[in-house]
Amino acid sequence: MSANESAESITAGARPTLRKPPVLETVFGRETSAIDKYRAVFVGRGGLGALLRFELITGIAGSMPGALGLWLRKISYPKLLARSGRGVVWGRNVALRHPGRITVGERVAVDDHCLLDARGAGEEGIRIGDDTLIARDTIIQAKASWIRVGGRCVIGSQCQLSSAGGIEIGQAVMIAGQCYIGGGRYYTDDPAVPMRDQGAYAKGPVVIEDDVWIGAGVVVQDGVRIGRGSVIGAGMVVREDVPPMTIAVAHQRLVCLPRS
Repeated sequence: MSANESAESITAGARPTLRKPPVLETVFGRETSAIDKYRAVFVGRGGLGALLRFELITGIAGSMPGALGLWLRKISYPKLLARSGRGVVWGRNVALRHPGRITVGERVAVDDHCLLDARGAGEEGIRIGDDTLIARDTIIQAKASWIRVGGRCVIGSQCQLSSAGGIEIGQAVMIAGQCYIGGGRYYTDDPAVPMRDQGAYAKGPVVIEDDVWIGAGVVVQDGVRIGRGSVIGAGMVVREDVPPMTIAVAHQRLVCLPRS
């Protein structure tokens, strides 16, 4: 969750609260069997057949190296998804959570060690458009809402899309490595109650319009809209809307002083 930089006080009463899937309660609860817990966290769909299909495909093809592994994933991973287009390339050790809520377009490439987690996405799920690249070690995680990525996008390595209030990325968007997009924030009203127990909320969805270029290491917080054709400089923390066709850079200067 992104910290609320102004430490604003949220008035008590009928306030919106995110409903995130309770991971620890699901894993350690005593009401269900170990198989049911595993299925709830990883597979999503009910039934023994769905569980066996998930285990066989991810267990055999998921980590297999070389051309054989690529081919096996290409023909088997679509069987787990809600829908998959033609020509999708899956790297090694791509982790899928609730794949039945994931839709992938045509000619999409998902590099090694990525995570696509639709557990909290609801019926909207995770949708990835045609001709999109998701680079190595990237996490796309629907914690409490949907994620939509348009066509012809590039998401760089080690990025994290963490959806609390929804994430919508337009067409032909470029996101450099190590960016964080989304998140939410915790209520902080009562100092006597741990913040994690007070509930979380989001200011709204992140919307990144078409033809946006986001530099390396950028943080885009919940509720922000970045307008079409804008450029966001490396290292920015974007807390407010960016108008279309705008270059946004951090206001800072390089200070050079002699050592002696």
